[in-house]
Amino acid sequence: MKVLIHDRLEAVGAPVWDGLVAATRLRSPFLSWTWQREWARVFAEDRRLEIHCVEDESGGLVALLPLCEAAPGTWQILGGADVSDYLDLMAVQGREEEAWMALLQSRTAARVEWQLHAVPAASTTVTALPQLAAAYGLTASVAVEERCPVLALPSSWETYLASLSGKHRHELMRKMRRLHRDAPDARVASASAPAEIEARLGEFFHLHRRSHAGKARFMDSRMEQFFRRVLMAFTERGAARLWFLDTPAGAIAAFVTIEWDGTVGLYNSGFDPESTPARWPLSAGRKPAG
Repeated sequence: MKVLIHDRLEAVGAPVWDGLVAATRLRSPFLSWTWQREWARVFAEDRRLEIHCVEDESGGLVALLPLCEAAPGTWQILGGADVSDYLDLMAVQGREEEAWMALLQSRTAARVEWQLHAVPAASTTVTALPQLAAAYGLTASVAVEERCPVLALPSSWETYLASLSGKHRHELMRKMRRLHRDAPDARVASASAPAEIEARLGEFFHLHRRSHAGKARFMDSRMEQFFRRVLMAFTERGAARLWFLDTPAGAIAAFVTIEWDGTVGLYNSGFDPESTPARWPLSAGRKPAG
């Protein structure tokens, strides 16, 4: 195998990039050409990029490792752990170890550090890379960044309710009754067409920033620019949707879903604490999505 290094994403191109992502084990939307390109445009515009491409003997693309320079001698995986839930080496499923061996061999003389964030615990990057690196005289360490609980949802709301403990089911139903009592005119609405998303994105940002001080600091002007670009790009390919809890006085809660590879993922949310009685929409709405 050989490793080629490019300094821009366009050297690979969207069709080849997304074709490889579709052949990976993870198939994460955060590895897609659209997500990576928009992140690089907003957050890495003035930073050096290294797109490591692993090719087999016939010239077929086996793996991609996109990196950006965070500091002299330090390179981080493209995508940003603060906005990307899952990142990793993009490799054809079943060829992850040989791709890593080619990458490790290519960088044995380089005195640099690669930092890979938001990598799933089951990834070959976590389970095998430390042993593979040692064989090339390199050191790879693994640490837990965050824990991500996963809930497999059943096929119906009724089945989900039945799966809860008596205490949790009672609490959820109590909050739903309060919703109907205190806000009988509240209605769920969604936007999926590009024009609809563009028209209501401002409401989402307003609710996101009002949720609490931490979210307001997170959603600065540059982050808003990224959200707008990537959500509109995802909307164009039918992969993003905005949801609102609307009242006659306006929306009081909202969240974004990413619809990808047969899954629907809750990505980000916001609510107005002053317009949300006892915060019932947030409490009742997050539990099934968790």
